[in-house]
Amino acid sequence: MTIKLKINGNEHQVDIEPETPLLWVLRDSVGLTGTKFGCGIAECGACTVHVDGRSVKSCSTPVSSAVGKEITTIEGLSDDNTHPVQQAWIENGVPQCGYCQSGQIMAATALLSRSSNPTNSEIDAAMSGNLCRCGTYLKIRKAIKRAADLMQETKA
Repeated sequence: MTIKLKINGNEHQVDIEPETPLLWVLRDSVGLTGTKFGCGIAECGACTVHVDGRSVKSCSTPVSSAVGKEITTIEGLSDDNTHPVQQAWIENGVPQCGYCQSGQIMAATALLSRSSNPTNSEIDAAMSGNLCRCGTYLKIRKAIKRAADLMQETKA
């Protein structure tokens, strides 16, 4: 079946079964490999992307549910790591192995789009579905706070 998707502002047509997980469409059909496979059961968050601005686990999201919606992957945040969340991640040295980071960044970006100055509790709740085997959680929280500041600075 041919499915039309809008990914990172670009239109894509894929010939795929409607129940195929969005993750595999992004990686295998469209070639956007920044979104990672972690667990396949929506527990780790490595596959987090935005669908209409909302964080979703793409490994458990059927591609048919994304038709007619705006899909944003890590590649869609910026071409050169200039998004405030990416800048804060780099500035705070968040990644160690880096595998979970695209999902972490996408979850953090969704949080900051709904809360411009999140509390530690809000950060913890929003990020609870994203696991980091390296344990960089304190750096992640610090980077989210810094990203919030950077976003406020660009509005001023």
